[in-house]
Amino acid sequence: MTWSRDTEGRRGYHHGNLREALVQGALDLIAAKGPAGLTIAEAARAAGVSPAAPYRHFRDREELLAEIARRGFERFEEALARAWDGGVPEALAAFERVGRAYLEFARREPAYYAAMFEAGVAVDSDPALRLAGDRAFAIVRGAAETLTAQLPARGRPPALMVALHVWALAHGIATLFGRRDAGRRKLPMSPEELLEAAVLVYLQGLGLVGGSSRRG
Repeated sequence: MTWSRDTEGRRGYHHGNLREALVQGALDLIAAKGPAGLTIAEAARAAGVSPAAPYRHFRDREELLAEIARRGFERFEEALARAWDGGVPEALAAFERVGRAYLEFARREPAYYAAMFEAGVAVDSDPALRLAGDRAFAIVRGAAETLTAQLPARGRPPALMVALHVWALAHGIATLFGRRDAGRRKLPMSPEELLEAAVLVYLQGLGLVGGSSRRG
């Protein structure tokens, strides 16, 4: 990778990894301005290339955002899988780790998180993005299946419903209270403590914790 200056004194970026430079430039812009602040021209400027250069790799802004969202979901899946760790040594404790990992990812990777959930990317427009999102959610769903399997089959709540409810709880708390920007709401506790309490109340209602008579 080399840097050079053309006859007009502008910085030129000459290497074989323009795609990566554009993705990184876009991530920097999203981190600074949010997804709405991302344009192809700004991504090119951030990468130090001409405005036409990005079109060698990305058809338009939406395709660039879809690439970033896909990468974000892949990282997200890895973080959730590490937290779940097969549900050992105990499923409920592992489930709580997944919730904390969700909030930590949103805090640590705000640009990826924004591209994944706030950019309005049409998930079904990109099969790779759809697959990456499904694989990340599958961690939460698998954890919910392990937990609900502890209940009697008769009257057992659908694992998918449980996974969706917990996903919504984690996402709402991350969005409202886990942000690093000025949009963060103040809490008298940590976002992790709020999520843990919310999930505990929810699981108690299902009879999964607290000695409910629904256990059999």
